[in-house]
This record gives sequence, structure tokens and C-alpha cells, in this order.
Amino acid sequence: MLDVVELLARSGSARLRFSDIVRELDLTQATAHAILKTLCDRGWASRDPVTKTFSLGPALAVVAARTDTARPLGHAARSAALRLSREVGYACSVVERFGDSLVVTAFEGEPATQPSGIPGDRIPYAPPFGVALAAWDDEEERRAWIRRGAGNNPDRIRRLEQVLEHTRERGFDVDWTTPALAQAVQVVGTLDSDEMPTPVRHILDQLLVEFTTIGFLSDDNPGRRKQPVVTIAAPVFDGRRVALMLAVHPLCPLSARQIRVIGKHLTDETTAISVPAPPRGAIDKVG
Repeated sequence: MLDVVELLARSGSARLRFSDIVRELDLTQATAHAILKTLCDRGWASRDPVTKTFSLGPALAVVAARTDTARPLGHAARSAALRLSREVGYACSVVERFGDSLVVTAFEGEPATQPSGIPGDRIPYAPPFGVALAAWDDEEERRAWIRRGAGNNPDRIRRLEQVLEHTRERGFDVDWTTPALAQAVQVVGTLDSDEMPTPVRHILDQLLVEFTTIGFLSDDNPGRRKQPVVTIAAPVFDGRRVALMLAVHPLCPLSARQIRVIGKHLTDETTAISVPAPPRGAIDKVG
């Protein structure tokens, strides 16, 4: 049922037919019919009697209205994404972690400027995705993130460690991949490697590491010519915990100076909305 709601949410203004939902979610017609009837009865989905298409229903407006109160940091991040988009002139998004997945929970900008394949989609929290979160995650989670991309290969581990260290030093992550390469990353990242032969799985893992480490050693070189930039992202903190990341999506070539300017706007916003960590020992005193 939740898969249907998420599909309707991802479709935006496009209304989906019954056959679209069956095909996209690989459901039987009987299962899809039962789910959609329940959702429509509860107001979570709506069916147009003329076009016979489905969209999100009015009852979800109540949930959305309460979300801002229940999740104040997420609300603040969405507002920051809107301000940032106006300041820098590019689309911006909010990305949150749910278990071992990343989800774009807000997007501000023209639909045509959306990065391919990500709004509302779940993508793995593994290289090359989520660098701006992993760089400031705790040590155990950083190692787990690296392991998901490098396995036990010492060279890949070292290179990913360098990526995270370099990102922390700079204060934000820069994804230098071209749009075509970004699409390749998305395709490779969604493949189920468990069903692949071992040699193929190793090749896919290596590809993801290569995607992650492209250009990171020389991206601050002032003399470097403009390179395509897909995403510039920085973390937002809830106390000492990395809660989510705010991202800018230029989707165009930028110079090192332009990246620094955008990075400054970005980190000003993330610093402003982050919840400060409590003083050392404060929690113990309260307890």
C-alpha cells in the first residue's frame, strides 16, 4: 500500500492510470484494485471519474500539515532549500537517510532541473551516494559506508577514506560527474549485486568507487577549467548526529571559484539550521 502512495507522490502533477500502477509496481490487477479502493475510501488517493486516473488524495494534506510540527528540522531544511535555490539560481533538494537508503524528501526548482531519477526514489546509502552524510557520520557508520562500496579491497578503502577526509576539509561534497555518468551511476546503483556472478559484482563495485573518486583530488585547483557539476551538498546536524543533507544541483560546468561561492551559500544555510550539539557532560548532568 505504501508503495502505491510513494508512486503517486513521485508522479507529481502527472496522473497515473490503473495499468501504470500495475506495471510500475509489478502488482496483480486484483491486488492493485484492492489497494487503490482502500486508499480512495480513506482519502489517501483520488480517482478522476472522467480520465479514470489516480493521484494523491485530500487526506494526505492533513498529514503534510502536521509533518512540519512533528519534524521541525526537515521543515527548516525545506525552507533553506527554497532560499538557497533563489540565491544561487539552481535547483536544491533535501536528502534524508532511512536505514541503508537515501530519499529525496524535498525539491525546490523547475521540474526540468531535477537530477535524473532521484526525487522520491530510494537509493542505497553506499558509494557513490551520500558522501556529504558519510563524511561526518560516526566512525562505525563511515566504515560501513566504505565497506558497502569497497568490500575488503585495501586500495578502494584507502581511496574512499581520502574522499571523506577531503570532503570534511572542504566543508561540502562536490559531485563532478557528467549528466551521462550520473545516469550510469543511477543504473549501476540500483542493480541487485547479490544476483550477479562474483566477477561481475566486483566490476560493479569498482565502477561505483571510480564514480565516487572522480576528480576529488584536483577539484580545488584554481587553474582547472570548468567541469560539469551535478551536486554540491553539505550536512545538517541534529546535535552531534548527522540528520540530513542539503544539496544544490547545478547540472552544468562550473569553475572552482563558482563552486566556492555556492559552497559558502550552502554551508551558511546548513550552519544556520543545524541544531547545536549539547555541551560535553550536559547530558550526564541532566541524567
